[in-house]
Amino acid sequence: MTESSPLIGSLLRLAAQEDRAALAALRRGLGRAPGTVAEMYPYVEPYLGAESTRARSDAAYVVAALFASHPLNWHRDDDDPRSSNFGASFARLRARMASSEGAERRFTALLGAHREELEHHLRSAVSLLKSHDVPVDWEQLLRDIRWWGGDARRVERTWASAYWGTSEKQDSLGAEPATNNRTNASATEE
Repeated sequence: MTESSPLIGSLLRLAAQEDRAALAALRRGLGRAPGTVAEMYPYVEPYLGAESTRARSDAAYVVAALFASHPLNWHRDDDDPRSSNFGASFARLRARMASSEGAERRFTALLGAHREELEHHLRSAVSLLKSHDVPVDWEQLLRDIRWWGGDARRVERTWASAYWGTSEKQDSLGAEPATNNRTNASATEE
């Protein structure tokens, strides 16, 4: 079982309460450098702590802004071994689309993105997921952004496994789809 993020819990409460002012303040961070939009501070800073690293702080601001644009959270049971990472969200998207070529191109570009480009690609990807009512596991995304581009690109590879590991091609070959695609990085992070 993974540890819950107080930030994500707070964001979920804002969405459940339909706090439109707070969500609007958080959306102002879309397309802006993390931590540069003062309206976001009351909703993010209390959850960072004095010892917060730059990667942790940037991830919090990016996820808070993205969440406010699409507060549909992936509801999963922690005992369920199936992945709920961003690749799994895109696999759900693929299943809902008549032609998934564009989505696959966008997902591949996201996987190849450098840390500096990540927020731009995520904003576009979340917008696409929103247009098809596909949920995002915000807890997992928060952890994954922190580790983006590191440790042999483990995050990117687990997203790819969640997306292509359940493809029709593999299913037709009788292959077992990948089951647990969560990163191990989150276990050592805190």
